[in-house]
Amino acid sequence: MNDAFQTLALALGLGLLVGLQRERAASVLAGFRTFPLVTVFGTVCAWLAVPFGGWMVAAGLLALAAAIISGNLLRARQNEGDFGITTESAMLVMFGVGAYLPDGHRPLAMVVAGATAVLLHLKPQLHELARRIGDHDFRAIMQFVVIALVILPIVPDATYGPFNALNPHRIWWMVVLITGLSLGGYLLHKWVGDRAGAIAAGLLGGLISSTATSVTHARLTRAQPASAPLAAVVILLASGVVFARLVVLVAAADRGHLATYVPAFATLLLILLGFAAWLGFRKQGEGTVLPPPTNPTELRSALFFTVLYAGVLLGVAAAREWYGNHGLLVVAAISGLTDMDAITLSTAQLSRQGAITESESCRAILVASVSNLFFKAGVVGSIGDRALLRAILPAFGTAAFAGLAWAFFR
Repeated sequence: MNDAFQTLALALGLGLLVGLQRERAASVLAGFRTFPLVTVFGTVCAWLAVPFGGWMVAAGLLALAAAIISGNLLRARQNEGDFGITTESAMLVMFGVGAYLPDGHRPLAMVVAGATAVLLHLKPQLHELARRIGDHDFRAIMQFVVIALVILPIVPDATYGPFNALNPHRIWWMVVLITGLSLGGYLLHKWVGDRAGAIAAGLLGGLISSTATSVTHARLTRAQPASAPLAAVVILLASGVVFARLVVLVAAADRGHLATYVPAFATLLLILLGFAAWLGFRKQGEGTVLPPPTNPTELRSALFFTVLYAGVLLGVAAAREWYGNHGLLVVAAISGLTDMDAITLSTAQLSRQGAITESESCRAILVASVSNLFFKAGVVGSIGDRALLRAILPAFGTAAFAGLAWAFFR
């Protein structure tokens, strides 16, 4: 009996949540009272289905549809309001939530109701987002759909190649993960615009490409030497965000051993963010130009990463077979010069499969990250102003020392 009252109270509360939003939006059809009634009605229909059969839920849904139609016909005669179907759709969803509660997973019902309320509330923002997405951006989204929902399901899930190192399905799943992260940064860049504060530029740069961010801002300091301190803040932030990104990648490839990686990654992240704050946190309100990103979901880019990732997988497997741990670290150092994603995903995947230990995987990723920091420092030194190089070297040097210490002396 107590469980029944709890279910009824939850249905009432979820209905009130969505009903409050519709009331504030001045919905003519249904509001603060109607939505709780609809949700409770769904729960009652589910209870009645136990003794009388599942047709009671179907009958309740038909009755609700009839009520919605009657309400809209009355509004049409009185010429009241617009005639979109958002409120009607929300009523059907909340009836389903109410019907699901008695025998369903309550947290899932709460998530559905909460998401419904949020979607209804964010109508202006979602419409604005749709207006700001151009044809190029929409193409990027559709290409990601092709990569994730068309190609991935048909790629064979079997092991091929030397050392049994290549699984096409797993390789393409990593492509989906990388392009998804990059697409998120790309869309955030479009939302922020071409100019943003240093903090936004650094965070988005780390999501899109820390190397590209370093190159872009190093070039800016050649023409504008006075911008070196601000450019250093952006580069350090972007380089720090890389380690947060690596945590996400490791969680996807080797979640069971994530605790082995997090302390080292967090240390390097905090070092770089700390230096960035020390250098120029007071300048975060100033404008800085974000690097114009390329479409991260282009099939050509996806195929390039596929080849790179497969090559790293083969290289790591061969190095382990022929030269042991030293060979693995050489591959990591070379791979990390321009790309951290491939070596991170490949070694973490090998760790999950038991081919190497999680400590060996973490050591390889840290060596790659140090190599990547040296590469970016070289790029900054060759194309940027000397003041920029002097600004980032203490941070990069400290992070590199900490990374090597974690890799070989912990």
